[in-house]
Amino acid sequence: MIKSQLLKLLKDKQALVAVIGLGYVGLPLAFRFSHVGYKVIGFDIDLDKISKLNSGLTYIQHITPQKIAAALSEGFIATNDFTKIKNCDAVILCLPTPLGKRREPDLSYVLNTLDTILPFLRNGQVISLESTTYPGTTDEEIKPLIESMNFAIGKDIFLVYSPEREDPGNAVYATSNIPKICGGTTPDCLEIGVALYEQVTGEVVSVSSTRAAEMTKLLENIHRAVNIGLVNEIKILTDKMGIDIYEIIHAAATKPFGFVPYYPGPGIGGHCIPVDPFYLTWKAHEYGVRTRFIELAGEINSSMPQWVVHKIIDALNTHRKPIKKSKVHILGITYKKNIDDVRESPAIRMMEILLKKEALVSYSDPHLPIFPKMRDYHFDLESLPLSAEMLAEQDAVIIATAHDLFDYEFIKKHANLIIDTRGVYSEKDPKVIRA
Repeated sequence: MIKSQLLKLLKDKQALVAVIGLGYVGLPLAFRFSHVGYKVIGFDIDLDKISKLNSGLTYIQHITPQKIAAALSEGFIATNDFTKIKNCDAVILCLPTPLGKRREPDLSYVLNTLDTILPFLRNGQVISLESTTYPGTTDEEIKPLIESMNFAIGKDIFLVYSPEREDPGNAVYATSNIPKICGGTTPDCLEIGVALYEQVTGEVVSVSSTRAAEMTKLLENIHRAVNIGLVNEIKILTDKMGIDIYEIIHAAATKPFGFVPYYPGPGIGGHCIPVDPFYLTWKAHEYGVRTRFIELAGEINSSMPQWVVHKIIDALNTHRKPIKKSKVHILGITYKKNIDDVRESPAIRMMEILLKKEALVSYSDPHLPIFPKMRDYHFDLESLPLSAEMLAEQDAVIIATAHDLFDYEFIKKHANLIIDTRGVYSEKDPKVIRA
């Protein structure tokens, strides 16, 4: 009876949906549910976010005020009042899962939130975890907490894991057309999970368990991390050989089978690629397995900011300038182009290294006019407007993130020395150094 009632609510779009965590993953998901006809409550502990949303203001660049206004008109509300969970039929957790200082999983955001909402859970709810984590989290951490409240999983409450696949700033793929992986704790849980997500995406891909769904998400991101690590390692070698890595990649990509192009850079950023592989590495120790491929890729990728700084130092030396007191200007500080997200950005790590070497560091980023508050970094800097005078004053200009809004011909015309970490300039130029 409980299952059939919940299925009907979900399929008739009469279910009240709760999305907890209104960041880069949770907010687009909440708006998608709202857009297709569900009533949605967004939960967050950040009062500034709640105030902005309910006033129609944005704090994520690609989520426009128009999208927020549309959601509000459809009944969306944001709150920090977790007692409202008892009114919700679906509860979706979109919370951070960072790494600790020793690269161990930090599930505190998820577990603390669960402790908060446990008193307000009731029969007839589906709980979905979307946060990236190690295989076994849903079974070993979430399930016992819910059962501690005397709920029977698969009968009273339905528990699923459905990993997020959000790609901020992607103009082609969004929640509506990215296939959704879903694994259930029981077959009935899976049926409920599919019913929840099939309304908001074109395809739901069912897997056999929550563990399988958790592993699927990790494999997706490990695949990218390992291949980026490989091409970054090749970049170092080709640099020493005097070979253009981008020419090699473009030539190899003409092969119509068996090769997928990946491109080097100053490191990897975002919440997923630098973090997720180490969730599996940590869990593998429980089984006596060392994930050497993953660890090696992580070492290579995390060393890239330092390698770029060495290239900057070498380039300045050719101009008879020491790094100390040299003016070094960073172009783009987000982790990838055309977004305003700095999570794990290699550009920030480069800035830290340069500042420790007493370089005079500045930056320009059209997506971040003021350097944002971060957990581990804060520099009292503001984005400088690009001008001929400003560029000419710099001893080195570093293309760290290749935003489309930058005028690269203008930059090349007025800069004295450019360190290109993104392959922006294809033609050889004495003032451009690849890194």
